[in-house]
Amino acid sequence: MTYVITTPCIDTMDQSCVDVCPVDCIHFEEGLDKILYIDPDECIDCGACEPACPVSAVYAEDDVPEEEAAYTEINALWFTDKDAARAKISA
Repeated sequence: MTYVITTPCIDTMDQSCVDVCPVDCIHFEEGLDKILYIDPDECIDCGACEPACPVSAVYAEDDVPEEEAAYTEINALWFTDKDAARAKISA
């Protein structure tokens, strides 16, 4: 399982989650991204990021609200096709 970053992060991009991640699995490209992304292959499911997020944008994969479900795919997509993931955020 992994953690997923959802819509409250868009344009907020508070990096508190990055600061507490013990495996550095949260990424973004400065000036290009509007949201942070968690690499599902690197995430160790420790949960440190969830309480660190000041806008409650981070969920365990199994707890992602139904209306935010697309972000599970978007987070993973960013690591294989950044432009496609960015297009889904902007849509």
